[in-house]
Amino acid sequence: MITKTKIQSALWVKKAAAIVAVAALSATTLGGAYAATTKIGDATVTGNATLNQDIMFDDATNKATASVSGIKVTASILPTLNMSISADTIALGDLTAGTESAGTVNLEIGTNAPNWVKITARSQKGWLENTTNAGTFIGAETTDGNPESYKFSSTHTVDSTITGFTSNGDLTATEVVDNTTEHQVYLTNKPEIVNWVDDLTFQVAATSNAQSTFGDYEDTITFTVTGNF
Repeated sequence: MITKTKIQSALWVKKAAAIVAVAALSATTLGGAYAATTKIGDATVTGNATLNQDIMFDDATNKATASVSGIKVTASILPTLNMSISADTIALGDLTAGTESAGTVNLEIGTNAPNWVKITARSQKGWLENTTNAGTFIGAETTDGNPESYKFSSTHTVDSTITGFTSNGDLTATEVVDNTTEHQVYLTNKPEIVNWVDDLTFQVAATSNAQSTFGDYEDTITFTVTGNF
């Protein structure tokens, strides 16, 4: 006859075996399901699926992690170019035969052009023209046999803080002989700030002689600024 004690012992053995089996099953279904190679979610990037990554669970640390690499940061700076001319008139005053008379304007430049900035000056008439007698000029190249002079020149200062900045604004006094030549009066190679310190002084000079026709004379100058971005 099987005793009650033996029956109870057999039951405890079965229970112990069942507990071990459950523990093993739990380890398999819980620990095993969330191993380091187990995906538990997604890290996604809108508009660029190539950056998407799986989120993985690490059972050893109880942490889930994913790294998304490739999110760009962008910005832009718009191009700027400014030129300020100090006056609208260069007054030479009353010319005295054989004596040069000169006048100037100052120019300030500001730009973020990385390559160069250039300023040219062009005479619209080619010489100083008599306002009453059209076709009568003061200039080296005239057809009246009357030697005179009409010149452009320029000097410059440096106010850029950019390393390697160079500038050339020294146009040697040059006779104006036509209305097509763009006389280069300023050239730089890097950006420069607008600080209201004049970068360029442009000069016009004229010399008449005793036979120069009476009257008022004028020319109009076109300044052209070009930035190479």
